[in-house]
Amino acid sequence: MTTSYKDLLAQREALEQQIASARAAEISEALAKIRTLVADYSLTVEDVFPAKKQKAASQSSVEPKYRDPATGQTWTGRGKPPLWIKDKDRDQFLIK
Repeated sequence: MTTSYKDLLAQREALEQQIASARAAEISEALAKIRTLVADYSLTVEDVFPAKKQKAASQSSVEPKYRDPATGQTWTGRGKPPLWIKDKDRDQFLIK
């Protein structure tokens, strides 16, 4: 007994509808529980969803040390060198 492609598609559609209705029912129940807890404990949005603490801006920006005279692009001298300065004498690109 083999199942045809069309039968399988119909079964999938029926399952997707069942999944959608089950999800909607469970979400409704979950929201009802949440609303009850929020009301019982007088919770606020900040209690439930605390704001993420922002990291202090301890990293300072580094001034560029090199400039490409043709394009005006700059490079701090940190990290991978850009193509315009790679394998060249860097003294000619120094910003004074």
